[in-house]
Amino acid sequence: MVHIISKRDVPHREEVAAKDFIQKNRTKIDAVANHLTGGHWQQLRNPAPPPQPQPSGKVWLTPPSRPREMEPYVRISLNGRVVIADLASGRQLHFVGELRGTGQSRYLALATRENGIFDPLDAELCKALADLEGVSVPDEASEECLEQVIAGRLGLDAIAKSVE
Repeated sequence: MVHIISKRDVPHREEVAAKDFIQKNRTKIDAVANHLTGGHWQQLRNPAPPPQPQPSGKVWLTPPSRPREMEPYVRISLNGRVVIADLASGRQLHFVGELRGTGQSRYLALATRENGIFDPLDAELCKALADLEGVSVPDEASEECLEQVIAGRLGLDAIAKSVE
């Protein structure tokens, strides 16, 4: 059997009948919907506008905060990035390098063009940390030691990791 589907300009007879039925029984349908939803249906159909704040005539001025002094520290993140970050804001100040390899064969690769880093270390930082290139970092104790060595060479405070 073949059904011919054509686009009509007028709605179908069933659609018109359904719309008329709904329109005639709108009050009953709303009453049942309110009963079933505990009044939430009426709130959805007629939302109350949120109360507007009333001006009190007072002008509140928040003074600009003083720029805080940066507290840089060395951090090795979970993904192996070695960075110098600000303790107060948590922002990264310098990208020192990354730990490459897996397990016992992990080593430090400084942020240099030779190691494929787009934005390399400053010349001063690179000179101070040059002999750490390729240092083996097999476990967490070695990571903490590396953090302390880098912090010591750059004159930064060593921050002890908190165990959770």
